[in-house]
Amino acid sequence: MHETHPAYSEAHALYRDTLRRWVADEIAPHVDAWDEAGTFPRELYKRAAEIGLLGLGFPDAYGGIEADRFFIIIGAQELARAGAGGLSASLLSHTIGAPPIVKGGSNALKQAVLPAILAGEKISALAITEPGGGSDVANLTTTAVRDGDKYILNGSKTFITSGMRADYVTVAVRTGGPGRAGVSLLLVPTDAPGFSRTSLDRKMGWWCSDTATLYFDDCRVPAANLLGVENEGFRLIMDNFNSERLWLAAGCNGFAQVCLDEATAYARERHTFGTPLIGHQAIRHKLADMAQRIRATQAYLEQVAWQIDNGDNPIADVCLLKNQATQTMEFCAREGVQIFGGAGYLRGAKVERIYREVRVNAIGGGAEEIMRDLAVRQMGL
Repeated sequence: MHETHPAYSEAHALYRDTLRRWVADEIAPHVDAWDEAGTFPRELYKRAAEIGLLGLGFPDAYGGIEADRFFIIIGAQELARAGAGGLSASLLSHTIGAPPIVKGGSNALKQAVLPAILAGEKISALAITEPGGGSDVANLTTTAVRDGDKYILNGSKTFITSGMRADYVTVAVRTGGPGRAGVSLLLVPTDAPGFSRTSLDRKMGWWCSDTATLYFDDCRVPAANLLGVENEGFRLIMDNFNSERLWLAAGCNGFAQVCLDEATAYARERHTFGTPLIGHQAIRHKLADMAQRIRATQAYLEQVAWQIDNGDNPIADVCLLKNQATQTMEFCAREGVQIFGGAGYLRGAKVERIYREVRVNAIGGGAEEIMRDLAVRQMGL
């Protein structure tokens, strides 16, 4: 990745090198088999914790590693080098499931669950999307009714990453009236009475990602598991979305870089008409266009990360950045497969898998259309 931002330090470079070696040793040799199998070993969570990947950006009081967002970018992009978005999504599902616990959980709740999550012993997921709607969070229908020292949940969530494996699910529920003012967040242990789940395993991409539909049938959860204030969970959810979108943007540009690297290597090896493929101007222009988009997206990503690290909250730019990154990934995946030709249509090539994983990134964490609309409203247009 082309890095020029002055926020990168020697510590960032050392961590990148360490993580790159770990991905090459622990993930790259196995990821094709894991993707075909539709899963990866649960033990990988513990190994990711040992290398510091799971703890990045979380408080050290719970086993995390205090880090700026440039370390987060490095984590997402080095993991992307394996070329399997499903692995990144499930292995790091706690990056969207656990932050609301940090921000809204009681001290006792945080101490009870976060150390095990950050050590890779327990798995955390986030459940917002419902069968009847995704981005329209203010109109969610899963309910939670207070009953003494419990909440009783009824409803369902779907497309939940790590939904089958998760030990804890951070769930958006309706505790009050209609609209955003009636939304709360609850931490639901998956051994709670009334909780069940079914796997969604026939997906276009993210094959090794554990994805599920969750069901709450009079599911009883301790009232102490409320995150933040009752009926004020909407803000926690929106803040969480912004962090997720930055992480998604970093990963998408990482996957775009993989497409460029793979296409360049293939173009050097493949010969047509008596010359290496890269000797043809049309191919070199494709590689140049890919590099141009990747470098522009990386610069945008690092600028937004720097703004957030310095106390700004550039919501419009986070939304536009997310779209910029998914569109860069889409362009580079398309051009990568095109350069590979028939070989790019066969399973086993990273560009083929990344091509299938474009759409989930353009939808998850806020669809492109929602991102545009939110951005222009933030811009006052």
